[in-house]
Amino acid sequence: MSAATEFLSRAWVRWALIALVVVVLLVLPLVLPELANQRLARIGVFAVAVLGLNVVMGYTGQVSLGQIFFVGVGAYATAWGVEQDWNITLVFLLSILVPGILGLIVALAAARLGGLAIAMVTIALPIVGVPLAKRLSDITGGSQGMSTRFSDAPEWSGLYNDQWQLYIVILIGGIVFLLTRNLVHGKYGRAFAIVKSNEAVASSMGISPYRYKVMAFTVAAIIGGVSGFLYMVVVQYTSPETMSFGHSITLLASMVIGGAASIIGSLLGGAYYVVVPELTNLIDPSLTALLQGALLLLVLFVLPGGLVSLPRVIARTVRRSRRGAGPTGAPPATPTSPAEGRAATEGTHTERQDQA
Repeated sequence: MSAATEFLSRAWVRWALIALVVVVLLVLPLVLPELANQRLARIGVFAVAVLGLNVVMGYTGQVSLGQIFFVGVGAYATAWGVEQDWNITLVFLLSILVPGILGLIVALAAARLGGLAIAMVTIALPIVGVPLAKRLSDITGGSQGMSTRFSDAPEWSGLYNDQWQLYIVILIGGIVFLLTRNLVHGKYGRAFAIVKSNEAVASSMGISPYRYKVMAFTVAAIIGGVSGFLYMVVVQYTSPETMSFGHSITLLASMVIGGAASIIGSLLGGAYYVVVPELTNLIDPSLTALLQGALLLLVLFVLPGGLVSLPRVIARTVRRSRRGAGPTGAPPATPTSPAEGRAATEGTHTERQDQA
């Protein structure tokens, strides 16, 4: 164990770092401009969505191409509850219960399948969801979508709307990330990992692959519903386009680029989802898809583990360079030709004879 790792493993150091992060999160919304707060809030929204996808794909190894559907359902449930003048707590519960129930129903049918079969079932979710949202106009507002305004800062807070909304995202998103971390690092996470590695081995150990796949899909749907609620807190508008298949693919790319089976990777994936399209649009709006695809391929070739693996890759490269340089800092000399090799050997033999 290196000195840095040993230092960071100390309890007081970990608590000091946690306290520092909390202080930064409390102060940041107060000092940043409005545009930065809005961008950070959107990053938090989609980081939660990527986290849900990571539960089912990264940690459990199941193909899911419909996570954006549950985000859209959560957003619609939130908008409908607000229009009915429900208490905001009931609205939040509705936004996670409806996607959770739908996710459970889909999981009960899809979890018995494998490989491409699961992919086909999950692909159908956003493909069917978009026209269904357009047809159910009495509930969803049809093609026009639904607009709600329920997350303005209360007067007693003394905050601007962007600050209040960012605090909501930090609070709810932080709780979701903490609960998910405890889930994947506990006994359920170990079961997920075994199912991902080998379902036959899992069955022989008394772990039901079907049960844990259903659990992973349901948890991912619930987290998607939370993301949908936060989406309405920040964006305050949703339409059938919210759950389109193109957004689902972008969400998948965000998880891969951020890092699969990683909590930090989910945060990086949320940043990719929000920031990279803005940057590519600034370069050339007509080349947005091409540039994003090129970036995805670059990350896959250079960092197969995603951006979260970058520190490990750098550390490994540094260790290799130090090992190759040797203790004096200079690489050992090697003969450039067979003749030079023989000359070096004869010279060494002659020196040994002289010493004798």
